[in-house]
Amino acid sequence: MPDLSTLIQPDRGQPARTIHLIDAKGFDAWLNAQPPRHRTAAQAQKLAPTGYSSAILPGDGPEDWSVVTVVANVERLTPWCLAKLAETLPEGSYRVEGHEPGKALLGWLTAQYKFDRYKKKDDKAQGPRVLLTGDPAKMEEALRLANVTFKLRDRINTGANDMGPADLEAAAADLAKDYGATLTVAKGKEVEKGYGMLWAVGKAAGEGREPRLIELEWGNPEHPRIAIIGKGVCFDTGGLDIKPAAGMRLMKKDMGGAAHALALAELVMQNRLPVRLHMLVPAVENSINGEATRPGDVMISRKGLSVENSNTDAEGRLILGDALTKAAESNPELVFDFATLTGAARVALGADLQALFANDDTLASELLAAAETESDPMWRMPLYDPYKEALKSDVADLVNAAEGPFGGAITAALFLKEFAPDKAQWAHFDIFCWNGSPKPGRPKGAEAVSLRATWKVLKDRYAS
Repeated sequence: MPDLSTLIQPDRGQPARTIHLIDAKGFDAWLNAQPPRHRTAAQAQKLAPTGYSSAILPGDGPEDWSVVTVVANVERLTPWCLAKLAETLPEGSYRVEGHEPGKALLGWLTAQYKFDRYKKKDDKAQGPRVLLTGDPAKMEEALRLANVTFKLRDRINTGANDMGPADLEAAAADLAKDYGATLTVAKGKEVEKGYGMLWAVGKAAGEGREPRLIELEWGNPEHPRIAIIGKGVCFDTGGLDIKPAAGMRLMKKDMGGAAHALALAELVMQNRLPVRLHMLVPAVENSINGEATRPGDVMISRKGLSVENSNTDAEGRLILGDALTKAAESNPELVFDFATLTGAARVALGADLQALFANDDTLASELLAAAETESDPMWRMPLYDPYKEALKSDVADLVNAAEGPFGGAITAALFLKEFAPDKAQWAHFDIFCWNGSPKPGRPKGAEAVSLRATWKVLKDRYAS
């Protein structure tokens, strides 16, 4: 990972090229006020009153130039409004004329992310683009968010051969060491006897990739207790209900929930939020061998409920159910869980809009407001209790997956609700965390979603 502090720097009046900001409503007035050479340059580069459009403007000398870019609103900069410039401008230092970049600092940083772990080193790679700011607090906030975002993207982009359950454990161990947290890992017989659903999903993975529950605790026990849980399916074949090749292609990202839990936990600890943090990552590989759980097998969950496995490809809710039960045993007041859980959520909302389920209207309102403020889109979906009928089993207390094509994201969330703490505010995020095509500041591949919104809610609730 590059040294992100080299990409944004305090503005002390050092030499830098100017970035001029305009928006659609001010476009014509700006263009008309420009000298002829600027108008000619803008027209030659097809500058238009649409977002991300930009042009290089000549100065008095051959090396004297500036850049103009169109943003949605010059008075309300978003994280992404300068991100395309960070991808396309020549290396060097830049400052925004008449504005502090504010939230746009984050996109400037994330635009310069590259996942090159498996690639030959490029000695001709372009140097950094540096953005100057006179707001040290915003700079520090952007650096922390970008740092965890880079780590999150790296973890999801890494092939499953290098990001198995033991690697998630190692990532949590590094966090514990860095921030003085306590790490506990249950595996082997402890998982088999105490976490029946987690064991059933992961027991076929083989030596070295055994299922485990990774727990990290941090903070003053007297502070409010919160739990952050992330689905850690490091690769999902679908089990005996095996996925087709196309469906399996991106299943290295099925531990995206765990990557989000690690990132949010790091933000909590790094900023010393006055909470008692409990992070849980149930980590497995949903593999196939003679030990694999079969459709129709019945599991006994940690909560004591029996669950008939109606579909071995509905494994994420099983491991999350046991993790939610474990979290509930410590009586948290707030629980967030993140999971790449259902294709049904993507059918309903697409890749960019994340599905939010919450058992509390106040919490849901806080999250939706934060999603708007942080440009971190999500949409609340209903926990529609009548659909619980679809989770009934003839032989057990529950099935893990309802039959039929309807309401799959809702029935999955209702399954989780059976294990969530009764007295806690709980939010479940059914996320995609992947860019199928590049966007400014968000390259193709792994992406942080719902992270900035949940972090804002935690800050607003608990920061002293």
